[in-house]
Amino acid sequence: QVQLQESGPGLVKPSQTLFLTCTVSGDSITAGYYYWSWIRQAPGKGQEWMGTITYDGSTYYTPFHESRTTITRDTSKNQFSLQLTSVTPEDTAVYYCARSSRLLSDEYDDWGQGTQVTVSS
Repeated sequence: QVQLQESGPGLVKPSQTLFLTCTVSGDSITAGYYYWSWIRQAPGKGQEWMGTITYDGSTYYTPFHESRTTITRDTSKNQFSLQLTSVTPEDTAVYYCARSSRLLSDEYDDWGQGTQVTVSS
């Protein structure tokens, strides 16, 4: 059974860059055909998809934050990461990594437990 675990700083200052990592166990992130995503949920709001990296390394981003978002992977460590630049307090949220068997679907098969990120000075 695949397991996903997010890691990263819990507190980031405004204008800085947020960097989160998802460590995957139980399956390879290069195994086809799976899609690895970052989703966040801000207080009082619904889930917001941030982006996806595919099993073969292609990336897709939400147009709302595309200019600030980069998703990369380290296949040697079986990890994928989210980089979000120029953060503001509006980026405060619980960030989740997840796996789906359908590209750009809002249905996910497996989730990490989530990590709280607070943007504050």
